[in-house]
Amino acid sequence: MILASASPRRRDLLALFEQPFVVVPADIDEARLDDEAATDYVLRIALEKAMAVATIHPGDVVLGSDTAVVLDGQPLGKPQDTDEARSMLRQLSGRCHDVLSAVALVCPDGRRLQRLSTTEVEFSMLPERWIDAYVASGDPMDKAGAYGIQNQAGIWIRRISGSYTGVVGLPLHETGELLREAGLV
Repeated sequence: MILASASPRRRDLLALFEQPFVVVPADIDEARLDDEAATDYVLRIALEKAMAVATIHPGDVVLGSDTAVVLDGQPLGKPQDTDEARSMLRQLSGRCHDVLSAVALVCPDGRRLQRLSTTEVEFSMLPERWIDAYVASGDPMDKAGAYGIQNQAGIWIRRISGSYTGVVGLPLHETGELLREAGLV
């Protein structure tokens, strides 16, 4: 099995299945299409990641995943700079948002299996001094919505409804469904 992601968080979560895998990051354009719904976007990107790696490793099962933080129907991607990270955290402060996490499995027999996890996350009010320190730590820069629930941002999460591991980046329940359907676990 191949994980089509460079994310150390996804690698650690997939390892919980105790199935051997290698990491081959996918190199795709992750731009959102005009008027593309957030759910369609994450499902498409997860599948495109898996397909890109499957084309160069056609005999292997390939798992792709994508996660989006969605506020008021608009996906917040990874921040381009520290100003954008601060802006995203200010927007999320004291509010609820959704985290969509899609997984796609491409099998050597041509099957393309997909699942989607949707989790509602509510932040407490984020103090400006904490936002500044968190952004200065660098943690927000490689994460959708500019935060990692498994790191310092987790102390400000009032509640979640859904999959914690989906918010981290790989929903274990949905991933397990795919692996079982493909006969891997």
